[in-house]
This record gives sequence, structure tokens and C-alpha cells, in this order.
Amino acid sequence: MQKISYQPFIIGVAGGSGSGKSTVSQRVLSSFGTEMVSVVMQDDYYCDQTHLTPEVRRQQNYDHPQAFDWPLLVQHVQALRSGDTIAMPEYDFTIDNRSNRTIPVKPAPVIVIEGLFALYDADLRDMMSLKIFVDTASDIRFIRRMQRDITERGRTVESVVGQYLDTVRPMHKQFIEPTKRHADIIIPHGANGPAVDMITTKVASIIGQSQQP
Repeated sequence: MQKISYQPFIIGVAGGSGSGKSTVSQRVLSSFGTEMVSVVMQDDYYCDQTHLTPEVRRQQNYDHPQAFDWPLLVQHVQALRSGDTIAMPEYDFTIDNRSNRTIPVKPAPVIVIEGLFALYDADLRDMMSLKIFVDTASDIRFIRRMQRDITERGRTVESVVGQYLDTVRPMHKQFIEPTKRHADIIIPHGANGPAVDMITTKVASIIGQSQQP
């Protein structure tokens, strides 16, 4: 495969569960298309849990940094930087484990890394040209998370509330909120329009530069 002749512009998009990270990432993607922007979803890099029973999987702390396969994520981002297509794992939240499928992600002028801990790992941060933290009020994030988990992941109200109190809220305060200090841009009130417009304008400039001879 022919290697790319430019260094991709890598954007990290972090924030709490339900903060609006996906809205920012999808806005960038929809504005420029898959040929110009590739998105790496940290959610798909939860550790493989095939060796655990479904009951034990459900009890794991998915809001702790150790829940993720950091070596694979870093390796894949490095591969994209080098111009290689990766086989991103696909995580199935209904079974709390990776599925048996992978998602091909091609290198592009702009690579977005989206996830709770997108700004947590120093090796990942060192590869980023722009670091974003989406800051949203905790009550709004909780409501969004509940709606998503019930409709998309087959969860009950009781299980969502229990998980939020046991792990989501304390892990956010301990691990996610502190990564805000690494951000170049903090987007207040979720993925608000003016802030996202500013980001897409920056991305447009980067794409334009990458296409110059």
C-alpha cells in the first residue's frame, strides 16, 4: 500500500458519558466525508472478555482506564499515522464483549479519536495535534446516558442508576474530569454550535493544506 506523504492531523475528543463527544465527531465526519476524516472509537477498544461469564462481564467497571486495551489502541493510531488501514474491533454492549467482527478504518488527512479517556494516555496525547474536552452538566449527561442505555443497549432503569452511582460518577470525578487540563479547547454546554463550527473551520484548513502539491 502506498504510504501517505503527509502527517495526519489527529484530534482527540474526550468528555464524560453523554457529554456530546459523538456529536462533535459526527459533525466533523459529516462535514468532510470518510475520504478526508477517519474516526477511531475508544468504546470499541474495551478489553476482550471472552474468558469471563456474562454475569461476571456485567459486573466489570467499564468507567475505569484499565477497562481498555491501550496497547492495541495506540498501535492502531500509530498504524493510521503511517498510512495503514486498521481492523478496529467492534464492541457489542448487549453482551459486554467484543463481537466477532472488525471495522476497517482507513488512513485520512484527519483522524478523530473519540472516547471517555481520549486525553488520558500520554502516548495518545503525544500524537494529537488538537485536544478537545466536551464539558456538559452532570444531570444532562445522566439523562442522555439513561436514554441511550435503555433504548440501544437493553438496560433497565435500575441497572443504569446503579452503575451510575457505583462507577460512572466516581470514575468521572477521579479519572475523566482531570483530563480536562490536557485540552487545548474546552467546549462548554456540550456540543454547542459555535464551538463545533470553529472546529470544522480548523479541520477545513488542515484538509486544504494536505491537498496542496
